Amino acid sequence: MQVAEAKALACQLPAETGIPLSRWSCPELASELTARGITDSISASTVRRWLREDALKPWQYRSWIFIRDPDFRARAQRVLDLYARTFEGVPLGEDEYVLSSDEKTSIQARCRCHPSLAPGQTRAMRVNHEYGRGGALAYLVAYDVHRAEIHGRCESTTGIVTFMALVEQVMTQEPYAGAKRVFWIVDNGSSHRGRRSIDRMAARFPNAVLVHTPVHASWLNQIEIFFSIVQRKVVSPNDFTDLAEVRERLRGFEDHYNATAQPFQWRFTTSDLDNLLARLDRHTPADRQGESSVTPAAAEH
Repeated sequence: MQVAEAKALACQLPAETGIPLSRWSCPELASELTARGITDSISASTVRRWLREDALKPWQYRSWIFIRDPDFRARAQRVLDLYARTFEGVPLGEDEYVLSSDEKTSIQARCRCHPSLAPGQTRAMRVNHEYGRGGALAYLVAYDVHRAEIHGRCESTTGIVTFMALVEQVMTQEPYAGAKRVFWIVDNGSSHRGRRSIDRMAARFPNAVLVHTPVHASWLNQIEIFFSIVQRKVVSPNDFTDLAEVRERLRGFEDHYNATAQPFQWRFTTSDLDNLLARLDRHTPADRQGESSVTPAAAEH
């Protein structure tokens, strides 16, 4: 009986029971069981052992979000087709290119109060915890998906003007200036959102085609893979004297990356997309399915 009540309590949100916590921990569950008189005394390790029988871990959580874009599948398929060098059912020519673009914001210049120490025998690299703030910048990048080439620039902020400066930088150089079409895959951030962004780019560069990922699907944008590489290899641990050093390091990494990079082996296909949407439909409440879930058949119309 005690075990069953402990598991039942663990399967409730603390706020539902009047406890001012966001999640249960085993010590807190043990304390609450005692306070309710369910047990005279119990240890956190005993509670953990009881929960382990049913693989209950109330201290963990996973986030989720409903699909809100009614054209989710159509937009996602357009991006996936471009990765496979196809657009609207027609293979891309040799003079057509696909760029994946976005901004990595708030890259800080943290000047450590003591210099970082290189790793040594039986000792990891050491980075002082204290630092002085030297400001932050935004890193705007266009990644050529099939040529594995990076084109980047650093700006003090993000916005339409700075994004268009990146577009100008890329589209005025070859092979993009003389290309038949250059597809720019972007998310729905404020720098390049909506129909106005498409028209603005086409007016400036008639051979540029802006393609948006679905809402809340920036994970479909390959530039996010590059940004994760930048975070691991360039930014962390952050130890820069000033923003000029940050800019220099990012420019140097671009040259280093472009010299050896190969295209990402993108494995998520339209079949995987359909399987994903089918799984989401199975887990979407019936009363919200119409507004938040997208079936493959509906998305095609």
